[in-house]
Amino acid sequence: MKNQTRKNASYVLMLINVLVVILVSSNLRSPIIAVSPVLGDIREALNLSSFQVSMLTSIPLFMFATCSVLVSRFSHQFSISRFLMYSLIILSFGLFLRITGSLWMLFAGSVFIGLGICIGNVVTPGYIKNNFPKQIGLMTGIFAVSMNLTAALASGFSVRIGEWTGFGWRGSLGIWLVIAGLGLFVLVLELLFNKKNKNQSKTALTVSDFNMFKSAQAWNISLFMGLQSLFYYCMMAWLPSFLTDSDMQVESAGWVLFAIQITMIPIAFCAPIIASKMKDQRVLIIFICTLMFGSTMMFIGLKIQWIYVNAVIIGISNALSFSLSILFFSTRTKNSANAVKISGMAQSVGYLIAAFGPPVFGKLHDWDISWKSSFGFLSVAVILMFYFGMKAARNKCVED
Repeated sequence: MKNQTRKNASYVLMLINVLVVILVSSNLRSPIIAVSPVLGDIREALNLSSFQVSMLTSIPLFMFATCSVLVSRFSHQFSISRFLMYSLIILSFGLFLRITGSLWMLFAGSVFIGLGICIGNVVTPGYIKNNFPKQIGLMTGIFAVSMNLTAALASGFSVRIGEWTGFGWRGSLGIWLVIAGLGLFVLVLELLFNKKNKNQSKTALTVSDFNMFKSAQAWNISLFMGLQSLFYYCMMAWLPSFLTDSDMQVESAGWVLFAIQITMIPIAFCAPIIASKMKDQRVLIIFICTLMFGSTMMFIGLKIQWIYVNAVIIGISNALSFSLSILFFSTRTKNSANAVKISGMAQSVGYLIAAFGPPVFGKLHDWDISWKSSFGFLSVAVILMFYFGMKAARNKCVED
């Protein structure tokens, strides 16, 4: 009877753990992606300049860059679940501030949103490695799918959500408080379950003295992470503006973003499972960078012709590149503590690179209104991404 009770408790805990991964990851992109389709409304309501518009995307990225290493250093002081709970509390506070209507609250909310997402970004790969050591590929796939599915909904329905709620852009951005609340509920449930079953040891991280910044492989992973993120966030921040400049309606531009995100979902699920079974992933790097480079050339030469084909190309390549980045945190380390450390370093270095992407992309457009210079900038980023990605994809741990 006791064995059956323990088995049932184990199944319940596993279900809760899966829900934690799904709901936490659902909060790690959508609060940022939801901004792009309603940027015009925000800009008009608060009289924002082009630079201020760019900062709405870049502020969270700067938070990822400046705080990721600090998060990884302090991660052993709390259980992973408690750390994730704090991340959603901070995120919820930021989501609330952002919709109050004041210009300064808009930017202050973006800071707290960036910090909350930063903690979730860094700690979740360690949570997966700790709780699902034999299903890393599968759970990384679920993590990526949940993130991309909610990002797709944010891209496609942000404008409609504002209309349905009657609150305009504030309704579009405020709706994500509901998802954050669900994540908090499940994390509290897990903490109570662990307390009742005295199973806290499973959620605690060990301490690692390994210095990631002295590892060449850690730098390869970090730079690959940054360059693929730069490509993604430039697209998410400026693609709607490019499309509307090319005579596409605002709502249609949102659906192009939706097409990108929805394409990412099956790829994001399958890629980590397949990649985790490969000795090295260099063939995937070649495939990813070929698609990304081709995409930039299509924008330069064809503009919005074949735009949905290009959206599929962007979706496939970004899903693969992001999934590989996250997978490297688990497969290129020997324990969960170092998985959190490389996650912290890669996201700190990586998002520092990515944060400069949207402002540079936008500034190049100010200089060259044809957008060719902006997409040329992305082409150069893809070439650099190929170089570091080929090194990161070798079967070599950061500790080696």
